[in-house]
Amino acid sequence: MTTSDDREDILAQARRIVIEDGRLSPGERQDLLRLISTLAEAPQSPLSKGRQDEGEESARPSGNSASHALLSLLKQQADELDALKKLSLSLTSSLDLQTVLDAVVSEAMRLVKHAFSAEIFLYSAGELTFGAAMDQTGARSKPYMTPRPNGLTATVARGGEAVVIEDMASHPLYQDFNIQKSGSIIGIPLIINNKVVGVMNLSRSATGSLSPPELRLLGLLADQAAVAISNARLHQMVSRQAYSDTVTGLPNRRALDERLEREVMHARRTGFPFAVIMMDLDGFKQVNDTYGHSLGDQVLRDLFRYLATGLRSTDFLARYGGDELTLILSQTDLAAARRVTEKLLENLKNYGFPLPGGGSLQITLSGGVALYPLHAMSGTDLLRAADEALYRAKKHNRGSFVVAYGFTGPLPDF
Repeated sequence: MTTSDDREDILAQARRIVIEDGRLSPGERQDLLRLISTLAEAPQSPLSKGRQDEGEESARPSGNSASHALLSLLKQQADELDALKKLSLSLTSSLDLQTVLDAVVSEAMRLVKHAFSAEIFLYSAGELTFGAAMDQTGARSKPYMTPRPNGLTATVARGGEAVVIEDMASHPLYQDFNIQKSGSIIGIPLIINNKVVGVMNLSRSATGSLSPPELRLLGLLADQAAVAISNARLHQMVSRQAYSDTVTGLPNRRALDERLEREVMHARRTGFPFAVIMMDLDGFKQVNDTYGHSLGDQVLRDLFRYLATGLRSTDFLARYGGDELTLILSQTDLAAARRVTEKLLENLKNYGFPLPGGGSLQITLSGGVALYPLHAMSGTDLLRAADEALYRAKKHNRGSFVVAYGFTGPLPDF
């Protein structure tokens, strides 16, 4: 039942929407505002007031019935626009891809009655990868169904068209699939610039089709989700570039500084030590002078990747600058750090870069090791301690790793 106050609120919201909609021409805006004014002045339907029976209502002028129908339509559209506004706020509040995906499945579950589960699979280069999921209990991160080569998700991804299945138990797409319970499902492509970037599936415990408002809102959600996913991916790519060295692809100095700060905070909280190792290629300047910087860059890319292959997933190797590398070894004491440096030197003996005129380039490595909290208590001071040890290795014993001297404190203020 629509009360008088509800009616006024709906008409006020409709008037505001019409005024603010920049897509309307002046003539269209004037006609819609005139219609809203007519609705505001028209008497409210006796049916909505609850005072007339069906026979009395049928005796009312047809214009009043039309007014009530238009009012209902405006209310429905106002509700949909309000939902769209909430979707926009939810999906534009973050540029983190996982946060965006989680928000999309949450909104999908909220928009549809009898929703059983919602899930998103990202689509790129013909491959589907799991993005996010949520079921009716609120559980996340577990897909309800795994995409099959000829299943719903793959069909939607390849065709770029939404597919509505009113009863999974009897549909051909599920004839060879064990459906545990009956229900309906819709698969919607997430499209940006005519390219499918993902598929959103929403299953329901009830069979049958979704209502037109639900279909419209899911379509709007899919459109916004595609844009949000594209923006998040672009942000991810730009962020990766901002934290990556352009020559080697390794993390750069900016990424190193931030990782160091996190390691220091983690070590303070847990009490575990960690090691910082500064490394430098011996005689690399001669490579650039003899063969040019282009081949020198190739050597750096190839050698740095080679050195990274034997590290733990928790370790962090970054390009410090030039031919210098910095390695952070999480939760590592001095004895373990020594074993890592010995392994690096041993592996390097088996490395040779093929030269243009034949033969291979053999390279040695020097390094300095500093440990938190033995040698310093901050990331900056650890780097300084390790760099000083590296200098001594380069000066007195190239091709070796030297441990830092005693505790290194902060530089004095001048």
